[in-house]
Amino acid sequence: MPLLSRDERPPYFVVNPGAASPLLLVGDHSGAAIPASLDRLGLPASALERHIALDIGVAALGARLAEALGATFIAQRFSRLVIDCNRDPSVPSAMPEVSETTPIPGNVGLSAVDRAARVAAIFTPYHTRIAALLDARAAAGRRTVFVAMHSFTPVFKGESRAVQVGVLFNRDVRLAEALLHLLRAEGDIVVGENAPYAVSDTSDYGVPVHGEQRGLPHVEVEIRQDLIADAAGQAAWAARFARLLPAADALMRGRG
Repeated sequence: MPLLSRDERPPYFVVNPGAASPLLLVGDHSGAAIPASLDRLGLPASALERHIALDIGVAALGARLAEALGATFIAQRFSRLVIDCNRDPSVPSAMPEVSETTPIPGNVGLSAVDRAARVAAIFTPYHTRIAALLDARAAAGRRTVFVAMHSFTPVFKGESRAVQVGVLFNRDVRLAEALLHLLRAEGDIVVGENAPYAVSDTSDYGVPVHGEQRGLPHVEVEIRQDLIADAAGQAAWAARFARLLPAADALMRGRG
């Protein structure tokens, strides 16, 4: 039995596929869909509204931001509990048996065939689409700036987080440093540098593969979920980043 039925939507959606902006936005954890064949992974419906299932607010925020920038946004529809599209599929956290403190019954004891089916149906098409778009832009001589959009919980395992927006990076700090400078200059938000997370080869996939390996300017952005959980917050943060991302790109280029 195939993982996805013919009635189910593709694993990703694209906003403004032919947009002119050099900024390319991606949302690895934008959706909470579960293939019907997986019977909701044995979870109650309420679990799929939580951070363990998706990055709350990112789908709407990314679409708004793409429209404001005249940029492309590629977003994953399926839940990170099925397969985390910001992890190498070979690591255990790509299909977790426990997420935060919640057991995921449908991920217990997965066979190699089970895991391969999720990679083939969801992970590979999503990243192939990103790669194809990057290849096409390169072939046309178009410059690309890769921006991974994520959100994080105000409280994680009982610990409150004061940070409101995080700028994440690994080996290449060019765009991250410029964006950090501009966000701090805003004066009304608490900014984290590689907080609440940091990018690495084992904890991330998009930035190392699509950004670093291609030598593209890149950054990973994390926004606290209570700030973008509703339309008003999404509009406000889309407006902020529509202003700051091009400015950060210009600042980075000016610094050489």
